[in-house]
Amino acid sequence: MKALVSKQLVKYLEDRGVKHIFGLCGHTNIAMLTEIGKSDIRFVNTRHEQIASHAADGYARITRKASVVLSHLGPGLSNAATGVATAALDSIPMVVIAGDIPSHFYGKHPHQEVNLHGDADQYSMYKPFVKRAWRVERPDLLPEIIDKAFHLAESGRPGPVLVNVPMDIFSAEINTALFDRLKPNAKSYIKPSLDETVADKIVGMLLAAKKPVLYVGGGILLADAAVELKNFVERLGLPVAHSLMGKGALPDDHPLTLGMTGFWGTQYINDSCRNADLILALGTSFREADCSSWDPEYTFSIPPTRLIHIDIDPSEIGRNYPVEIGAVADLKQALGALNRAAKRLEPDGRRNESLRQEIAAYRAEFRAGNHAAEISDQFPMRPERILADVRAVLPRDAVITTDVGWNKNGVGQQFPVYTPGSVLTPGGYATMGFGASAAIGAKIADPSKVVVSLVGDGGFGQNPALLATAFEEDAAVIWIIMNNFAFGTIAGLQKAHYGTTTGTVFEKNGKPYSPNYADIARAYGIDSVRIERADQFKPALEAAIKANVPYVLDVIMENAPVPTAGHWNIMDIYSPGRKVTHVAT
Repeated sequence: MKALVSKQLVKYLEDRGVKHIFGLCGHTNIAMLTEIGKSDIRFVNTRHEQIASHAADGYARITRKASVVLSHLGPGLSNAATGVATAALDSIPMVVIAGDIPSHFYGKHPHQEVNLHGDADQYSMYKPFVKRAWRVERPDLLPEIIDKAFHLAESGRPGPVLVNVPMDIFSAEINTALFDRLKPNAKSYIKPSLDETVADKIVGMLLAAKKPVLYVGGGILLADAAVELKNFVERLGLPVAHSLMGKGALPDDHPLTLGMTGFWGTQYINDSCRNADLILALGTSFREADCSSWDPEYTFSIPPTRLIHIDIDPSEIGRNYPVEIGAVADLKQALGALNRAAKRLEPDGRRNESLRQEIAAYRAEFRAGNHAAEISDQFPMRPERILADVRAVLPRDAVITTDVGWNKNGVGQQFPVYTPGSVLTPGGYATMGFGASAAIGAKIADPSKVVVSLVGDGGFGQNPALLATAFEEDAAVIWIIMNNFAFGTIAGLQKAHYGTTTGTVFEKNGKPYSPNYADIARAYGIDSVRIERADQFKPALEAAIKANVPYVLDVIMENAPVPTAGHWNIMDIYSPGRKVTHVAT
């Protein structure tokens, strides 16, 4: 029996449990759209492919399963690329299905083809960042390719894959047996664990160390290993520092949580890592921002600190620091083995009361230092007041998306996250425009959660057309636009080093300028308020949560820098020999 490829492919996606596909139409994918329209899968229509890929990214971070993007060829696929690359650098599983030129037009350069280096070569655009890019050469090959694509996206270190399909293949007929034979294949594969002997050795080293530290990254959250981490930490009484992507892996109010390291980390947290004699790193890449540009004076000094590193991706182990023990394992499985070893070697556990008191004292001092800004009535608002009011209003399990700038850096340093996996941020690619669109995907993935996007005016201005998708999908996201009339972090950096803000602030005839985003939101059918006093913000946010509809709060904010005790190598490049970071603009 034969049937259209498009029909069988949509049926495969249904059987795999796909509930939503994010994308935008084009003449190469309408055969797929037609079949999606007949199915139980919801097509989330966007006005720009970057919105689609960021929304799919947010969706996958909540579901922890591969999301699906449907793209048109050429400009459609290149528009989506930034969002797909963002997912790739943060290890988010995603399957991108892209239409392409008809296979019988190879070499003729038809409408919208990218072929500067080879005929029908658009899939090469994605090769630098996807786990694999397939170009489907024959209709009968698609079933096996799409099954491999999902397994690869979700296996090992997760990430996006591309399945590039000439449009005539979508409309071809193939034998249904080709898809049927995939059905017995397991939907997921068993992941590697840690040898019990190795687990015993690691726990023994931690117990013998004088100043051990656990350093955790986003791999803990990707592996759904937060419970196992908490059990291990509490059994051995170990302090936990984290990367930006690891924020929330252990709740910020846990008595053994130190906080975020690196450029936006505090002196106490960075010193705790730099002075450790042994670090057990779990699911982290030791990226530049988290490690103060790998300068041993600031965050990590490895060696002399000894390092044990466990990660699902062997290429990350030993990349930036030498390891004494490197182990390739799924973090959930590895922590299971470590917990068993800890119970054997330390059956009564270690509470480490003195360390708990030290961390509590540090937190009290840090909070006291921010208190004046958090209650300030000044307007434009202090960013610390915005974050404090947001935290006071939101439930513990609310989902927060950030963008880049004050919202991301300030959240990492100052905003307590209580539920693992509830903060979604663009760590690896640091993509402006991520947070506002990712929030839509997060809300569609879990409508029961309050979802708030903390985003700058620069980031929100990238793609305000996302509001059309939110309106159509009834995605009750609250966008809090931290509006400082600038690309604020870069403006502060440029002002500090060069004394100017050329190209980094928004102005007209020498005066600050910003669109009225509340008015723009209303034009899309979205409820909105432009905040005009500091005491107006918190009640407006409470009302937005209660309304349970898409909502925009345009909040005028002072462009004050996030304080930092860390280091970024660009400071040495811009101002050699000077300890300069950012200033207010």
